[in-house]
Amino acid sequence: MTSSYPQFDCLSIWFFSGTGNAQFAAEQIKANAEKLAINATVQRMLSKKSNFDPFDENTLIGFCYPTHGFNAPPSVLKFLWHFPKGKNKVFLLNTRAGLKLYKIHLPGIGGIALWLPALIMFLKGYKPIGFRPLDMPSNWISLHPGIREKVIESIKKHCTCTLERFSKRILTGKPVLNGFLWFPVDIALIPISIAYYLGGRFFIAKTFFANYNCNSCGLCIKQCPVKAIVEKDKRPYWTFNCESCMKCMNSCPKRAIETAHGFTFLLWWTIFSALSGFVVKLIVHYNILPIELIQGSFGLVQNAITIIISFAIVYIAYRLLHQLLGLKLINRIITYTSLTHFKFWRRYYNNSVKILD
Repeated sequence: MTSSYPQFDCLSIWFFSGTGNAQFAAEQIKANAEKLAINATVQRMLSKKSNFDPFDENTLIGFCYPTHGFNAPPSVLKFLWHFPKGKNKVFLLNTRAGLKLYKIHLPGIGGIALWLPALIMFLKGYKPIGFRPLDMPSNWISLHPGIREKVIESIKKHCTCTLERFSKRILTGKPVLNGFLWFPVDIALIPISIAYYLGGRFFIAKTFFANYNCNSCGLCIKQCPVKAIVEKDKRPYWTFNCESCMKCMNSCPKRAIETAHGFTFLLWWTIFSALSGFVVKLIVHYNILPIELIQGSFGLVQNAITIIISFAIVYIAYRLLHQLLGLKLINRIITYTSLTHFKFWRRYYNNSVKILD
């Protein structure tokens, strides 16, 4: 790296991270910049509007963040939306759910996690010169057990080399366009990205609960990056602001935070297989809306009714579940029907970074 001449005097990196992957990437790039005698800073993104000092024209700006639902997290999009206008060069790096099969590193999928933030920065006057997905260890413990430690270290080592190459190019003013290799796949995932942003993330937010091992230490509430966890009835309660970053589940010292797999399956089956159709029949039976309107326009009205009913039922059901979890028997039933409760369902946190409040 030291043989290349840097094109920037300063480097300012902002990151958003739940389990440390994006923070790891930001700190690695900072370390590589300091080897080139570039003054580099790393700071955490805030979801609300912040005050920024004017940027010198020789400052490179970077953003490191995870991929949530084939998109950038909503808090990242809000942060970028409030970011001041400028003319500096910027890079965007999104971490994806990386895995490994034997000796083959398997890539994750980013969707529009690079492209929507890049568009926002472009419209603000900046010049995006770096588009880089990074396949860090997958942390979505709601869907799969945490990766084995040996595999984690192998993936991190691979990503460290990738970040060295990335830093060398971007800090010497050369464009990094790796993200464009995935552009056709990413664009094809736009419908899923939009569906997750408009609805899916709210449903997932209501799948988390604290089991009987919870000692009400409040660590999950304190450390939540988007302040989505509050205390209700002396227990953690996940609001619709939850972005499923998995920080709470992966960093709880008691392993008390679970995904209510059994409860969620039963609830969603009830909503989509029974209740929504039953409500539509009632609306037609009592002539609240004509059947032609409900079934016409490609079923848009019926789908809208289903979505509204689903949100209402999920909200009510989760409030009810929160109350019932205070009962030891119900708590244990919900806990033992959660896959995350069992020891083989490992947790994940990037131990190379310091947990930030």
